[in-house]
Amino acid sequence: MFQQSTQHVASYYAHSCAERLSTRAALEGEQNTEVLIIGAGFSGLHTALRLALAGKRVTLLEASRVAWAASGRNGGQAILGWSCDMPPLEAALGYERARRLWDSMRWAAQELRELPARHDFDCDYRAGHLWTSVMPRRVSLLTEWQHEASHKWGHDGLRFIPRAELPQWVASERYQAGLFDPEGGHLNPLKLALGLAAAIENAGGCIHEQSKALSYREEGGQFVVTTERGRIRADELVLACNAYIDQLDPQLASRVLPVGTYQVATAPLTAEQATALLPSNVCVTDNQFVLDYFRRTPDNRLLFGGGCTYLGGMPKDIAAATRPYLQRVFPQLKGVELEFAWGGHIDLTLKRTPDIGRRGDLYWLQGYSGHGVLPTLAAARTVADAILGRPDDLALYQGLSNGRFPGGKHLAAPLEAIGKAWYRLRDSI
Repeated sequence: MFQQSTQHVASYYAHSCAERLSTRAALEGEQNTEVLIIGAGFSGLHTALRLALAGKRVTLLEASRVAWAASGRNGGQAILGWSCDMPPLEAALGYERARRLWDSMRWAAQELRELPARHDFDCDYRAGHLWTSVMPRRVSLLTEWQHEASHKWGHDGLRFIPRAELPQWVASERYQAGLFDPEGGHLNPLKLALGLAAAIENAGGCIHEQSKALSYREEGGQFVVTTERGRIRADELVLACNAYIDQLDPQLASRVLPVGTYQVATAPLTAEQATALLPSNVCVTDNQFVLDYFRRTPDNRLLFGGGCTYLGGMPKDIAAATRPYLQRVFPQLKGVELEFAWGGHIDLTLKRTPDIGRRGDLYWLQGYSGHGVLPTLAAARTVADAILGRPDDLALYQGLSNGRFPGGKHLAAPLEAIGKAWYRLRDSI
């Protein structure tokens, strides 16, 4: 599904990592391992690293290349929280248990800042996230979250930025106010993934690329996974496939909907131009339903995204489709060269709540709904801990109910697209 090539797309990230995109051998013949993880994106990589460091014999199977999908193509924004925000989590779990999930998110933010130095790699991490309001009536969402985060969730470092001060943060007249979170940040996601992969191998883990899992079954108290050229047995199995789980597990696949998203990167600007656009070098999002997100890169480009398609495809010309939205935010960039334009698929759940769970010795991580840089790390710690005999936090995620999308395989996407059209209309009024 949607997979047309097993090589990295021509993104800015692939360009920035060109010298590091070495290939890993495919699985061939018969093998055995303790823990088999299918999917070498953030979920699989973080889980594998924690298990390998704990002494487990870990193998990852990747259908394409490490971080080929969303983990190597996303906006690179490490923002605290989940796509669903906190109310659905609290409604499902109660305050105390939801607070434990929130605390795990703050742990993930801190852990992500420390991981690169600990394992001797760089991912261009920069601190700071600015959440903005386009509409005056939505400024209250910023102040309400600032109060709730401080008084309810113990996150008291948020700073409200009134309109008069916004030019110190972002050179755009589009925004009414902002909320700065110093614990958020931004990074090069492909560099992060490649650094994690190297750390896994240094810890004794094994990664096979070009090794799509065709099926799995339970046999003799183990899992047997078959690929095109090999077969591997494992005591425990982790499915970290996200939007590309396809028919490997139809039950899990029915709970996520693949949605296309895309972004662009400008040609390098002068240092003065880049600094003028985002003087504080934070990443920026807005609180529209179909949001814009953007940030600066170390080589002074602007990365800008926000478009999405619910019917699976991509615009024929991503750059042309994105340019009006970029120039709506930064009219001073009218006509700027868009050197890179790329897209990929994220996995939405019906309620936008994460789908992390377990059936016996089978575990899965999916459903980040477009907000996964930090949630994947928090969820990976949870799954790794459960495999290591500490299942308490996994029970929190299993308290969330993620049902199937209505309409089945053929109608789920059109029905979701119709529903989201209303929210897009509301954003424009």
